[in-house]
Amino acid sequence: MLDIPSSVSVDVEALMAAQNHMGVCDAIEQYAPVGKPDTMTAPHFPKVAGIDSTVPPPAHTVAPASPEPAPPSSPGAPGAPGALIQDRLAGWVSDLTTLHELTERLARTAFMNDALHEVLRAGAALVGARRGLVVLEPADGLGPETTVGLGLARADLGHIETVPRGATSYGRILDRTDGTGEPEVHADLLSEDGLDPRHREVAARLGYAASFALPLATDAAGRLGAAVWLYDEPAEPVERQRHLVGLYTRYATEHLARLLELERARTKSRTIAEELLPPRLPRVAGVQLAARHRTGPRGGGDWYDALPLPEGALGLTVGSVTGSGASAVAAMGRLRASLRAYAVMEGEDPVAVLSDLELLLRLTEPARSATALFAYCEPALRKIVLAGAGHSPPLVIGERRTEFVETSLSAPLGMLACWEAPSVEFSPEPGETVLIYTDGLLHRTGDPMDRAFARLHAAAAGVPRTIRNDPGAIADHVLHTVLPDGLDAADSDEDVVLLAARFE
Repeated sequence: MLDIPSSVSVDVEALMAAQNHMGVCDAIEQYAPVGKPDTMTAPHFPKVAGIDSTVPPPAHTVAPASPEPAPPSSPGAPGAPGALIQDRLAGWVSDLTTLHELTERLARTAFMNDALHEVLRAGAALVGARRGLVVLEPADGLGPETTVGLGLARADLGHIETVPRGATSYGRILDRTDGTGEPEVHADLLSEDGLDPRHREVAARLGYAASFALPLATDAAGRLGAAVWLYDEPAEPVERQRHLVGLYTRYATEHLARLLELERARTKSRTIAEELLPPRLPRVAGVQLAARHRTGPRGGGDWYDALPLPEGALGLTVGSVTGSGASAVAAMGRLRASLRAYAVMEGEDPVAVLSDLELLLRLTEPARSATALFAYCEPALRKIVLAGAGHSPPLVIGERRTEFVETSLSAPLGMLACWEAPSVEFSPEPGETVLIYTDGLLHRTGDPMDRAFARLHAAAAGVPRTIRNDPGAIADHVLHTVLPDGLDAADSDEDVVLLAARFE
């Protein structure tokens, strides 16, 4: 308990005013007397609209022991200044602990979508709501723009978006000149005069009766969007809750601004990587082609290419440059362009093509290595000659066999003083599909390489007969079977490339 002499005089009204007009820490420093309480209380957030807060009290706090009855004139009496100060300080410490826990959880998010969901959950706990939505709409107009809901399905968000923008809380916030200012509070929507009829209809349909909205904006970050929390019954947050959620959203806005810059950089890297790859595959008699490409969030150095060559031949290649980000994407573009030139000049000798590429890599990218596979195909003869540098073997998928092509072992490009490995030759049967791919397909499984290869083989062997004539459908089946549960589309540091060629 606070050790406060009975002669100490405390202005309680000034202390309460300090909470509202000063920072919590500043008020504690100015008004707290010397001494440290032995125990503190940390009450739950008050129940609002029949909803209990989901934020638990700090683990280190304990319920206060029942004090001995004190004489009315004693400083420990319920109405004495010492007891008021103790309760006030205990509440401040509880609030600061809660904010610390919530901001720590937010700081651990690394992607915009995860951060937006965390902001909604934390804000709902602070204001005592159950549902909400956040609208991301940066004021600079560079995007991305999105709407994320808490306790609201995509159809529910669609209903809310049918309300005229000017009639919604988030719309009024976003349409302000600076995107900042006071929150939008509607304590009883259904009985509010002048409420837009469509807004009233949607609120009744979705079952919310009140809303509280805050701008996601600071002077440094500018306006990023708005957050709205919805109550099932007429209600509004009390002053303490407004203060806490205001502090939280200011921190959250700065965090979202940093993630926004990262998201834009990742998008640019992915766009550049996609633009460096073939916009379409060539049409060559005797063979059908299909490709599938998944780029990691930071942009990687995986590529594929299909190049028509003289005398009706076709060059097929896939490869991967070490690293990620803009530098890896740029290196991938340079190597792919160089490989196309070497393929035109000496494509019938895949070993010579990769040898030239290895020399170029050592001279121009000495800090990098790369894996690559190049195949010289003669569709009319159903003949393929290929060479690989540290690359996984192709997979032949047919009615009577599903097997990996036996290739010679070789180190990746840039790992040896002079790269050269013998090529191999094989002939696919009519109707068989040759699948070449990058190692990202195997690494995204999270399995050891032997199990990943077994999973790939099983997926290829299980291709339904009804789609064996379509190389695109085969590639999709393999991709979704090897990487189930959305791993084919999930953010990952590994790029994935599949190139399928079905020979007629």
